[in-house]
Amino acid sequence: MPKGVPNKRYTAEFKKMVIETMIEEKLGYSETARKFDVCDYHRIQNWERIYLEEGPDAFSIERRGRKSTGRPRKIPKEIEEDLLAEVQRLRAENEYLKKLHALVLEDERRQRRK
Repeated sequence: MPKGVPNKRYTAEFKKMVIETMIEEKLGYSETARKFDVCDYHRIQNWERIYLEEGPDAFSIERRGRKSTGRPRKIPKEIEEDLLAEVQRLRAENEYLKKLHALVLEDERRQRRK
């Protein structure tokens, strides 16, 4: 890219018009890129994929940068409280079963001694 030349920004309406024209006139990617003065046919391919998968309204979504995968999403407060209560109940049940198992083993040992 030459120094001082800014990147082109295409509007959602322009992208929609390009893809619909390509489909109606049965043009190829390169032909469409030349006709509408788009820098590369790969950009047309991406627009077509978005148009076919998500619909024409998806062009208004900002797609620059990397996808955020780092921070987990917040869950609603009541669901978090329910999960914490269930964890506490399961821990208590686990402790109860451990004690019950220990008592059963001790009872069996006593029975063997007699």
